[in-house]
Amino acid sequence: MASVKQHVALVSVHGDPAVEIGKEEAGGQNVYVRQVGEALARQGWQVEMFTRQSHSDRPSIVEHSSNCRTIRLTAGPEDFVPRDELFDYLPTFVDRLLEFQEHAGVRYQLVHTNYWLSAWVGMALKKHQKIAQVHTHHSLGAVKYRTVASKPPIASVRLETEQACIETAERAIATSSQEVEDMRSLVTPKGNIDVIPCGTDIERFGSISKLDARQKLGLDPNAKIAFYIGRFDPRKGIETLVRAIHLSELRNKTNFQLIIGGGSRPGQADGRERERIEQIVDELGLRSLTHFPGRIPDELMPAYYAAADVCAVPSHYEPFGLVALEAMASRTPVVASQVGGLQYSVVSEETGLLVPPQEDAAWAASIDRILSDETWQKQLGQAARARVVRHFSWESVASNLARLYTQLLESSLEK
Repeated sequence: MASVKQHVALVSVHGDPAVEIGKEEAGGQNVYVRQVGEALARQGWQVEMFTRQSHSDRPSIVEHSSNCRTIRLTAGPEDFVPRDELFDYLPTFVDRLLEFQEHAGVRYQLVHTNYWLSAWVGMALKKHQKIAQVHTHHSLGAVKYRTVASKPPIASVRLETEQACIETAERAIATSSQEVEDMRSLVTPKGNIDVIPCGTDIERFGSISKLDARQKLGLDPNAKIAFYIGRFDPRKGIETLVRAIHLSELRNKTNFQLIIGGGSRPGQADGRERERIEQIVDELGLRSLTHFPGRIPDELMPAYYAAADVCAVPSHYEPFGLVALEAMASRTPVVASQVGGLQYSVVSEETGLLVPPQEDAAWAASIDRILSDETWQKQLGQAARARVVRHFSWESVASNLARLYTQLLESSLEK
């Protein structure tokens, strides 16, 4: 490992890098921050990842390696708070971060913020000290709000913050050319944007064969298996997937199984959406072939991806879509919505298929097409793995970020 360089702060207010993936509001952003942080640490950076303490029984500091750790700052109640209700606690978060710097004897010169809440934190920090701000959006309000029936009360603040961040941050990071287009056409023509794609763990995913994975999970070796993993959220498009399986021509001709994995909290939004999806499954008569394993333990994720014949990502919008990359790394073809960064990571007809979101019949036809041709399915899987290895390893992502960090720090010293 390279000698330790200097400190860099990754800020992810609502996305705790140390939390178990699959819990409410714990998804791609959490994975991104954690994996980028650990990869940067392996390349010699001293990394602190700052998030909000959302449970009183969680430790305030989690050591991931000798020079990478998560710091949980108390800002508001030490309990789960939905992201759209966190804005009022951000000034306290900034104060706690400044206090941490003082007590630790560290003064960050570069802060990489994630999501609009953290963007606000980064811009507030600039009022207290000279820093270079790098920002990754993970989701753009201007895009998200086009797909929802009503905007939340915080929408105008979010839109203003995202615009100000793109225009004032030393660099905004887009994970695909599609995201650059969205920023320029929907947010602002100003600001500096670099494209650095998201990544995945190419050693972990792809380490087990389909047969071994099914034996490990107790799944029928001859079944046709479609797999979804992620939050239970209407924007994730799970209803489209369920209705597509109902329309599938293969469903009654083969041993068909649909696995819908992900966490849920009874009484919370995540749990209510799972209950709604289960009701649709029952109404369509799909209960016998649909399985809800709940939160899948991290150590079993590679097996679930490998066991599937196809992985579905039916989101209404995804800036990049980590699930698609993890499935592709596992040699599993992906059927994904033709939106956002999924249009960049999934090459239609080569590593899977892209389908318009919320079109049940098109989704049914695409899933059937892959499942009915085993030879093509394997070709898609091999091509998917090759694409991820070439373009989407975390080490590659971290190397690109490290070059950018170094460039910005050197530029700052020259001023």
